[in-house]
Amino acid sequence: MKFLFVMMSILFSVYAADIPLQSREISPQNMKKQNKEIAKLAAQELSKALPSRIDKYTELTSIKADDTTLVYIFEIDISPKSDESVKKNDHSRMKEAVTLGVCRNSKRFLDADISIQYIYNSAHSKSELFRFDINKEVCFNTLQ
Repeated sequence: MKFLFVMMSILFSVYAADIPLQSREISPQNMKKQNKEIAKLAAQELSKALPSRIDKYTELTSIKADDTTLVYIFEIDISPKSDESVKKNDHSRMKEAVTLGVCRNSKRFLDADISIQYIYNSAHSKSELFRFDINKEVCFNTLQ
């Protein structure tokens, strides 16, 4: 997982340097356009190494860009637990761990107003278990 975050940080700096800027002052529209392009390029590059086993239970299956958001989709093998049990009992623990990890390891994306979304699906039922949306504001509040 750390490797993935390090790669994201490196890719962000590489792709950010490759996108041409017309002036030092960038309009909000141009900034958003630039961030969309960075998210798209980062998702394409990071996707080349997928699927990737994160741990015994988790596999990162895809990464895509949605506007200025990088969307990471994971599958979790939760057996013998049920989807409902996992949603009820593990949500807050997962949210805290994921948010802290993203805030600490994806600072360059977040500082550039590129949001991160983590979606966890059940490997068996394919239904969504968790969805965490993380942006600069969430991290500011989390790390306080």
